Amino acid sequence: MTTPADPVIRQQIEYYRQRAPEYDEWFLRQGRYDRGPKSNRQWFDAVEIVRCSLDVFAPAGHVLELAPGTGLWTERLLPHARRITAVDASPEMIALNRSRLRSDRVEYIQADLFAWQPQQTYDTVFFSFWLSHVPPEHFEAFWGMVRSCLAKTSRVFFVDSLYQPDMTARDHRLGEPEETTTVRRLNDGRAFQIVKVFYDPPALQQRLTNLGWKITVSSAGECFLFGKSSV
Repeated sequence: MTTPADPVIRQQIEYYRQRAPEYDEWFLRQGRYDRGPKSNRQWFDAVEIVRCSLDVFAPAGHVLELAPGTGLWTERLLPHARRITAVDASPEMIALNRSRLRSDRVEYIQADLFAWQPQQTYDTVFFSFWLSHVPPEHFEAFWGMVRSCLAKTSRVFFVDSLYQPDMTARDHRLGEPEETTTVRRLNDGRAFQIVKVFYDPPALQQRLTNLGWKITVSSAGECFLFGKSSV
């Protein structure tokens, strides 16, 4: 798809390495991400919609999780999965994930997902808040890689952010919906430019259908989109 020589991808990888210790604050709506009771309630209600949908989907068998981060979703996969292979570029994220799960059913691979290629197929592929970090010019190549991970009866589930300026950190400026990069800051003020692509659920569903996927992309409140697919 691309290479670590891409300066934005290099910054993105470094950003998530440095952000690992504070990453969960975003998901838990703490610190800079606390936007008040009403906004937080909308967020957690949307999280519950996705969690319930994932449980109904039941990601069984050998699950491949791309960009698992600290394990917030890995722990939701584990009750359903026979085993999980989790691939992430950040050793810091992997260490936190391993500490959270402490499971011998999870195998970790440290690799740049823009260069990594699967060596086998999986029953389920899952990724959370990753598609939006894939550069637009590599969208088709990424989905081609996902397809190469799947057998005939395999499935895909993913979740990502909707464009919602009130849900980012208080010191982040969210650009226009059509922008494909943004500046993100750590708690200490350091800034990084990363890829961030926001998708409209019906448009994303149609685009994937055009690539040959049988897929449904839905909204979870005003915060998230999530997709359920089979090949």
